[in-house]
Amino acid sequence: MTTPILYLASASPRRHEILQQLGIAHQILHVPAPDGEDEPQLVHETAAEYVQRTALEKAIRATQWLAQTPMDAAKPAAHCNDLVLAADTTVILAGQVLGKPLDPAHAVQILKQLSGQTHYVHTAVVLAYQGRLLERVSITEVKFSVLSDDTIGAYCNSNEPMGKAGAYGIQGRAAAFIESISGSYTGVMGLPAFETCQLLEAVSG
Repeated sequence: MTTPILYLASASPRRHEILQQLGIAHQILHVPAPDGEDEPQLVHETAAEYVQRTALEKAIRATQWLAQTPMDAAKPAAHCNDLVLAADTTVILAGQVLGKPLDPAHAVQILKQLSGQTHYVHTAVVLAYQGRLLERVSITEVKFSVLSDDTIGAYCNSNEPMGKAGAYGIQGRAAAFIESISGSYTGVMGLPAFETCQLLEAVSG
């Protein structure tokens, strides 16, 4: 029997590192992202529903992509027992979804909104296995200190905010902005370790 492979459907180095730290063997699945991956929130859709939907869509898209990859003729059932792990992270301030900045000026705008405020980081993680989609959501409260314009400008000039929800990465220079955190540190990084392990344990038995 072929050992199932866990595919991480994400190009995020942070998610890859978290799985490595947990000792979870995996391969990275490079799925072409559709145009406008940071799609807008639907009308009447809550922020929590938004991040759950986008994570589910990533998992479904990755599973479909994997099913279309060439299979070894000697293994006609290739991929049928493999697992696909997908996640999406969003920063929510006063009910508003703050996605990835479009450019440095947009990053400045986002960080000015977060300055001195408490926001919430929602990370939805989805495991696709044998036609099933299992999901967990991590919600973490993060309190930012008051940031000066110079601090925000210097951070945005570093290019670190680009490609990150809420225009910051907790594992980088922005760690100095955070007054307090209540919840999952790895969830803010992009892949909540506890919830991820729960999903994997749910299918291991």
